[in-house]
Amino acid sequence: MTEITPHIETLFATRLYRADLDGMETLNNELAACCRSAAEDDTAGQKWSAKNGYTGYTSYSSLDDLPWRFPAVKTLKSMLDKHAKNFAKVQEWSLGDKKLELDNIWINVLDPGGFHGSHIHPNSVISGTYYVEIPDGASSIRYEDPRLPLMMASPPRKPKAARELLTSIPFAPRAGTLLMWESWLRHEVTLNEADSERISISFNYAWR
Repeated sequence: MTEITPHIETLFATRLYRADLDGMETLNNELAACCRSAAEDDTAGQKWSAKNGYTGYTSYSSLDDLPWRFPAVKTLKSMLDKHAKNFAKVQEWSLGDKKLELDNIWINVLDPGGFHGSHIHPNSVISGTYYVEIPDGASSIRYEDPRLPLMMASPPRKPKAARELLTSIPFAPRAGTLLMWESWLRHEVTLNEADSERISISFNYAWR
């Protein structure tokens, strides 16, 4: 009997868009100053962060005008818009007569010992983060296989399984890294083991 070699296909790809941007030192310094200024002055954001167990500061629930408030964030937004269009092309989305629009953007200043538990971003199509300051030992971001709740009877993966077969995959950013993903993809920020703050700016795009 002739042995048949099976044909293996990979179905339903989940794409992570990563761009490591060079020449960002000046803008990153300006963004870091903006983030620290907001963290110091935004009383509402400070209260929300404390109430919701965020170790550090986030403007998630308090400031909705960052591109207007800070010229450096306005510059960043123009860059994000271009990358969002690129990501849409990679995804081969048919946007029709609607377009991708930046829906919200917020600051994250994560103190040493802080983390951000597993979550998704409802009512958006693209979510992402731009990394401003990432000290040695800072948190990675970890993505979870969206099928994980359906794997109740599946055997565990081998320790050296191929990366694309893992059920949880970490990415270690650096200052200047931009990550984008579909908003339904569950993710978390692991423990910040650095001796200083980890500063990033997160955002969501809507299709409308």
